[in-house]
Amino acid sequence: MKALDLIGIGECMVECHADQPLGTTPTLKRSFGGDVLNTLVTASRLGLRTGFVSRVGDDPFGPGLIASWEEEGIDTTHAPLVPGENGIYFISLLEGGEREFTYRRAGSAASKLQSEHLDPSYLASARMLLVSGITQAISESARKTVLEAVKMARSFGVQVVYDPNFRPRLWESQGGLEAARTAFEEVLPMVDLLLPSFPADLTFLEPSVQNQHQALDVLSALHPFVVLKSGEDGAFYHHAGAEGHIPALPVDQVMDTTGAGDCWNGAFLTRFLQSTPLPEAIQFAHRVAARKLAFRGAIPPKDLFGAFHLEVQ
Repeated sequence: MKALDLIGIGECMVECHADQPLGTTPTLKRSFGGDVLNTLVTASRLGLRTGFVSRVGDDPFGPGLIASWEEEGIDTTHAPLVPGENGIYFISLLEGGEREFTYRRAGSAASKLQSEHLDPSYLASARMLLVSGITQAISESARKTVLEAVKMARSFGVQVVYDPNFRPRLWESQGGLEAARTAFEEVLPMVDLLLPSFPADLTFLEPSVQNQHQALDVLSALHPFVVLKSGEDGAFYHHAGAEGHIPALPVDQVMDTTGAGDCWNGAFLTRFLQSTPLPEAIQFAHRVAARKLAFRGAIPPKDLFGAFHLEVQ
């Protein structure tokens, strides 16, 4: 029996969001967010035992960040407070729930992740490891740390899930498209499940791809197990020689799309680790992510997950 179900490696930042343009809003609401951590929050709320590997700056925000994650049931023993600053980002909402982001994260404590910060026994204690292209992109040392973590996990028989989560501006200082492609290729042979998004994650792999079916062809030629997220167009999958499409659910209200894909990941991985058939796990993830869209910020209210939690018991 493993001690944890899911461990994630990444950076979680302070989130400040506004209902108005950032340049004119008189108020900001503080929370937190980061792609891997957002996924862990959803998975934890749905009943998984989760852990976070990171570095947290000892600025005024640091202790509160850790306390918030612990309140979510996430193990933070490998996300210590260290000298430094935490990244911060600002969200200004646009029409239709889309967002405008402004980041201040260069040189953050989490970007100084090193391979020596990894604890092999901790990684071995999990059933699954989640890594992300965003973590790879925040610094050269973080990229090396992700690669080493993936190697360790594979050596212990831990399943590895990889969300490329390509962010062009974040990769600019690390070498751009070519560096993102190299980072993708170096971990791919050790990945058990690939969770990309369309069209964003095809930009650095095959920019000529025009639709999801072409994207799935490209991705399935690279990896045998792919679940391709495509927002309102649902998800497309390739696994064990079979392919399929699970349409998205109608959504009555889109308040904010921030973190919806991460929420989807958390719900899907929860069901996946419970050996739920793939189409059913995808359908469940669609339902959870659709509910998240009605709330602002990366982390929705806790009570959003109550009914879903009962479903996965």
